[in-house]
Amino acid sequence: MARGCEHPDGCHTGTVPTLASATVGARLWLLVEYSGAWPSHLENLELPDDVARLVERALERGVRPQLIRRPGRRTRQAGQGLRVLVAYGAGPEPWLASGVVAGPDDLDLDALVAGVVPESCILEDEPVFLVCTHAKRNACCARIGLPLARDLAEVWPDRVWETSHVGGDRYAANLVCLPHGIFYGSMSQAAAIAAANAYRSGEIILDRYRGRAGIPEPLQAVEHFARAHTGECSVGAVAVESSRLDGDVTHAIVRCGDVRLRVVVTPSAFRAPCGTVCAETITTYRLVSLDRLSPVRYATPALT
Repeated sequence: MARGCEHPDGCHTGTVPTLASATVGARLWLLVEYSGAWPSHLENLELPDDVARLVERALERGVRPQLIRRPGRRTRQAGQGLRVLVAYGAGPEPWLASGVVAGPDDLDLDALVAGVVPESCILEDEPVFLVCTHAKRNACCARIGLPLARDLAEVWPDRVWETSHVGGDRYAANLVCLPHGIFYGSMSQAAAIAAANAYRSGEIILDRYRGRAGIPEPLQAVEHFARAHTGECSVGAVAVESSRLDGDVTHAIVRCGDVRLRVVVTPSAFRAPCGTVCAETITTYRLVSLDRLSPVRYATPALT
C-alpha cells in the first residue's frame, strides 16, 4: 500500500478483481472543459456560474456531467465560450459530438436525452479517453491518474482528457472510453495503451475491464463471463436478451455473436490481500453456471 493510500493492497495493480464495477447511472454524458480548480463534488455546484449552470441542467435531465481538461493544463482562457462534448451511450449505435457554446443555456440537452445530436455540436469520428485525476475526491486518482493521462496524451494528444470523479477510486487509475462508456481500472501505461488501441478497433480487452456504464452490475458480470467463455471481443457483439433476479442470484439469457448462453451469477465477497489489517471486503461476482443454448434462429431485441 502506497503512502497516503487508503485502499487495500492490490487495488491499483490489477490483483483485486475489477469486473462488474462500472458506474451504473451513466448512459448519457456531458463533458465540460474547465481547467480551474475542481470541487470535490460537482453536484454542490461550487463552480463559476456558467459551468455550474450547465452541470445543473445536466443533472436535472439524468445526464452524467464531467469536468475535463487537457493533461498538464490548469488555466482557463476567458471569452471563448464553453467547450463541450456530449456522448450518447444508450442503444446499439452510441455517438460522440463536440462544440463550443456561448452560454450554459445554448446547449440543447433535451436533444441529447432524445438521442439526437444538439444543433450546437458536430459528430466526432474518433473516440475519446478519460482518465480520472480528481485529487479532491481521492488522492490516488491524481497520484496514479496524472502520469497515465500524460503518457496517453503523448500517443493521442487530441483524444485524451483528464476528468473529474468517475467512480471506483480503489481502481485508480481509471480509464473511460467514450462514446460506449467502457470502463477499465487499475491501469498501468501498457494496459491503458492496449485497452485504448483495442477500443479504437471496436474491441474490448477483459484484462482490468470494469464493464460498460449504464448497465446494472449483475448484468455487467454476465457479459464478462459470456465474453470470457466465447472469446468474443467486439464491443457491440454481446447483449443481454432477458434477465430475472432470484434473491441475490441473477439469471440471464445472453446473445454473444451467433451464440446464445444461459448465464447465472451471484455476488461474492472478495477479501483484500491485506486481510484483517484493512478489514475490507470488495463485492464482486461469481459464475454459478453457463450453458450454451440452441443457435440464434431469429432476431431477439437486446436490453438497452
